[in-house]
Amino acid sequence: MSIRKVAFIGLGIMGLPMAVNLVRAGYTVTGHNLTPERVDALVAEGGLRGGGVAGAVADADAVITMVPDSPDVEALLLGEGGVFENAKPGTLIIDMSTIRPDVSRSVAEAGAERGFRVLDAPVSGGEAGAIEAKLSIMVGGSQEDFEAARPLFDVLGTTPVLVGPNGAGQTVKAANQLIVAGNIQLLAEALVFLEAHGVDTEAGLEVLGGGLAGSTVLQRKGRAMRERDFAPGFRIALHDKDMRIVTDSAHAAGVVIPLGSQVAQYVAALKQQGHGGLDHSALLKIVEQLSGREQ
Repeated sequence: MSIRKVAFIGLGIMGLPMAVNLVRAGYTVTGHNLTPERVDALVAEGGLRGGGVAGAVADADAVITMVPDSPDVEALLLGEGGVFENAKPGTLIIDMSTIRPDVSRSVAEAGAERGFRVLDAPVSGGEAGAIEAKLSIMVGGSQEDFEAARPLFDVLGTTPVLVGPNGAGQTVKAANQLIVAGNIQLLAEALVFLEAHGVDTEAGLEVLGGGLAGSTVLQRKGRAMRERDFAPGFRIALHDKDMRIVTDSAHAAGVVIPLGSQVAQYVAALKQQGHGGLDHSALLKIVEQLSGREQ
């Protein structure tokens, strides 16, 4: 079945630019968000206003959800007045939120019982990747449903990969968040180290980026961290939620993640200090605090 009409629910930092890219690719995109000004922004780009979940999904060929946490996905898909109550049987449901793998599996099972095709498809790349349509998309579900969704994924990102059955996409995303948090933490430590020795950090990061220490994290976050610009591309509060998914899932599998657990504590500390709305690159603040170099 060719997908032409898409409902996009959750127009946050990531969701809005993703929905706009689908509009620009020629899809009819109907949006819904708890804050109506985000829907206004989509409409200004040529999207349609859903007027609620029911209105957004009623005529959709595919429904994309992009909301903060596992309870939000469960309420949105399974709850009264939600997606499963209002979408057409056979609709492709693509949850691009980052949630617990076990919740993705249970939601997919519930969807299948109601005649829906369900994929979990969390993304990595941050706000810049969403805007530039350069997201990495980790997909859990069937090969057939992945192929049906592939044209949408190709608009939204550069690396859509089917990694296994339902829940596998969320498991890979948890691993992604573990690596990203570790990279940011080490970049923060390197920056404070360079500053303490009076090194020109712009030049220092330039040469580090050209060698084995180079990374997407350094490339995308380095300048802002040098300038202490923590405007959110991905909020500490969300990465805290993701690190809890990682640590809980690791414990359930009997896997030890000593470095990841330590970074998870730093992320949690920042949130508890009231910095949940800052970008996750604000891990730099923890390194400064521990080093007695707060600015």
